[in-house]
Amino acid sequence: QVQLVESGGGLVQAGGSLRLSCAASGRTFRSYVMGWFRQAPGKEREFVAAISWNSGSTWYTDSVKGRFTISRDNAKNTVYLQMNSLKPEDTAVYYCAAGTVLAAISKEYNYWGQGTQVTVSS
Repeated sequence: QVQLVESGGGLVQAGGSLRLSCAASGRTFRSYVMGWFRQAPGKEREFVAAISWNSGSTWYTDSVKGRFTISRDNAKNTVYLQMNSLKPEDTAVYYCAAGTVLAAISKEYNYWGQGTQVTVSS
């Protein structure tokens, strides 16, 4: 069992930056693939980024490549999402998730946080 708690969301102007954190409970954190997803109002949840257990592999959706960076610190049981050059279309609730497969499909992830709101003003 893994419990995930996101933090770091907020209101930022377009072009600004935010860093999201996701703290995980449990000693098995290092064995999980970690992902970030987001859901904007009226839209389906979409994949943002994922990272393998040892940070050897990362995966980004095209719309955030070059702007967002996913990283993890297994000693701190935490995964991060550094978001730069934010755009109004990045506005969404951001969720972190833990799974066993490096995937962009939400059903591949077994555990989810409660989400943190990111709002980018124009």
